Amino acid sequence: MTLERAYILLAVFYSVLVAIGAIALLVGGGPIWGVATLALGALVAAGLWGHTLGKPVMNPRMWRPLAGILAAAFVVQLFAVFALHPPGAELTWLLTGGIFSVLPAIMLFQYGKRDQEVWATPEEREGGKMLDELLTRQRELVLEKQEADRQATVKLTKAGNAYRASVTRGYGGQVERFEESFTCPATLAFFVLKYTCISVNDIAAQYDEERVLTT
Repeated sequence: MTLERAYILLAVFYSVLVAIGAIALLVGGGPIWGVATLALGALVAAGLWGHTLGKPVMNPRMWRPLAGILAAAFVVQLFAVFALHPPGAELTWLLTGGIFSVLPAIMLFQYGKRDQEVWATPEEREGGKMLDELLTRQRELVLEKQEADRQATVKLTKAGNAYRASVTRGYGGQVERFEESFTCPATLAFFVLKYTCISVNDIAAQYDEERVLTT
C-alpha cells in the first residue's frame, strides 16, 4: 500500500467516523458534549482531505492551532477515562475521540505549514519557478524600488534547497529590516509580493527580461 492510498483510507475512515457519530447523536446515543466533538471531527476530516488531495482548505494558519487542540483533547480525554470513570456511552465517545485524534493532529500540524506549494496561488507558483531559475544562474538577486512614499530593497539568495529573503523597507520616515528562509520557491514569491512593493516581474525585468510574467 502506498502512502497516498493510506492517507486516502484515513480520510475516508475519519469521514465515516464523523457520519456514525452524527447518526448516534440523532438517535440519542451520545452525550450533549458530543456535538462539539462531532463539529471538531468534521473540521478535522476536511483538513485530512485537503492534506490527502494536496488542496488548500480554509486558511493554513488555522490547522496548527487545531492540531494543538487535538493533542490537548487527547490528554484531557485520557485523563477523563481513567480519573472520572464515565458510564458506557460516554466512555465510548472518550476512547474513540482520544484514540483517533493523535494521527490527525500530526498530519494537520504538517498540513498547516505555510511554506509548501499547496497554499500557493498559480501566480505564486509561476513566480517561484521563475525566481528559482534566476537563482540557479545568479548567486543572489538584489532589487531596490520606490513607489510613492514607500521604498523597498530585497535580496534573494539560495543555498542548497533553501531560499533566503532579506528585506529593507521604508514607509514615511520609518525603516525596518527582516529576513526569512523558505524551502518552497512559491512561498518565496508570496513573501516578496506580500511584504514589499516589489513584484516578481520587477526582478525578472532586471535579470531576465525574456521571462517577465504575463499579467
